[in-house]
Amino acid sequence: MAFAHTIRGERFAFADLRELLAKANEPKSGDELAGLAAHSERQRVAAKCALADVPLSTFLREPIIDPDRDDVSRLILDSHDIHSFQPLQSMTVGEFREYLLDDQSNADTLRTIQRAITPEIAAAVAKLMSNKDLVFAAAKVRNITRCRNTMGERGVFGVRIQPNHPADDLAGILVSAVDGLAYGCGDAVIGVNPVTDSVETVGAILRLLDRLIETLGVPTQACCLAHVSTQLAALERGSPVDLLFQSVAGTQAANNSFGITLSLLKEGRTRVLESHRSRAVNWIGNQVMYFETGQGSALSAESHHGVDQLTLEARAQAVARAFDPFLVNSVVGFIGPEYLADERQIIRAGLEDHFMGKLLGLPMGVDVCYTNHADADQNSADNLLILLATAGCNYVMGVPCADDVMLNYQSTSYHDAAMVRKLLGLSPAPEFRNWLESYGITANDRLISSRRPAIMGAMAKVLV
Repeated sequence: MAFAHTIRGERFAFADLRELLAKANEPKSGDELAGLAAHSERQRVAAKCALADVPLSTFLREPIIDPDRDDVSRLILDSHDIHSFQPLQSMTVGEFREYLLDDQSNADTLRTIQRAITPEIAAAVAKLMSNKDLVFAAAKVRNITRCRNTMGERGVFGVRIQPNHPADDLAGILVSAVDGLAYGCGDAVIGVNPVTDSVETVGAILRLLDRLIETLGVPTQACCLAHVSTQLAALERGSPVDLLFQSVAGTQAANNSFGITLSLLKEGRTRVLESHRSRAVNWIGNQVMYFETGQGSALSAESHHGVDQLTLEARAQAVARAFDPFLVNSVVGFIGPEYLADERQIIRAGLEDHFMGKLLGLPMGVDVCYTNHADADQNSADNLLILLATAGCNYVMGVPCADDVMLNYQSTSYHDAAMVRKLLGLSPAPEFRNWLESYGITANDRLISSRRPAIMGAMAKVLV
């Protein structure tokens, strides 16, 4: 089906829904690299106008990637809730935008339609929204999850401690993790990206983090962000797996490039749930998956099928949604300037990813980050961090001094998270907050610096 719109006598035509979505996107260097971006601002505006008039039902009739050739497309169609779609069926994309921004559409209202929204619908409406719109609409939605604690409640701003080490040194990882706890971080997860994707290394890190959590009685989760198959092999050898991690993408071919399939993710989730039942842990929920996404991943794998990177990001989120995750986050600026070139594009993509994920029902966090060869700096990260916290982001990263010395990129620090909580009156997860106060690390959500030496003293017990 072709689409067109005329601006002051100039007619702009778009061959199909895929081209229309791409041309309506805000400027992204990845779309330009792929030859998909609008050629001019006039063409972009025309595409947005044409997209606003597209009925939502069109996205169900016209899959942008053939479901007979792509299992992500098949998953999207097979998991669509046609019953909850009925109130939206007569709406256009533009009318759906107005519906989301209307004061009558509250958290309860939006929760009832999450399974009716396909990723392409979420992407389409995001393309019509300003940054302010993306913040306002996302702030309405709270997607709450439970594992060892409860994440996502209103007024809660979580932090993943990311204690990476360039040599996978256990003592170095432990020092960084305990330092993060002393700043009130770590309620989302203590998650390490290993340098070496080996079963032995992953198992050692998982056992270390488990001893830390058990020694201090911390109500939080641990994760080693290796390939899913490596984590499952470590689990088979007896290592404790709280959350099973995997990066996912929006096409079958891109996921194949990651070495994963939907069936492998399903099997992994089942095995971790089985292991949880055999462990003497006070699990308060059974959400055990942790997924990472990011605009540009399918293009970098040459598996984008001519689809723009924002729409593919939403499709990656649909993959995550199928496995009822505890955490999802977009590594918004990590892939590099070939996909998001500068501060403007990174901030826009971070707000888009967060909004779409929340709309689809995901417990969305964002790694507010950039690489050193992008046209961005720590002020850029500060801007996006505060915008996301205002939008109700579930969690962000806590990296020592905001500088990941293993992955070689810039993110947000323990201090940054503490500042945002204080600025906006936000708290850690409730169980974690109680632990912080019982340990004397905080009082009324304010950090007590004199207690930091006490928690640091626990490191020796963990290393024994």
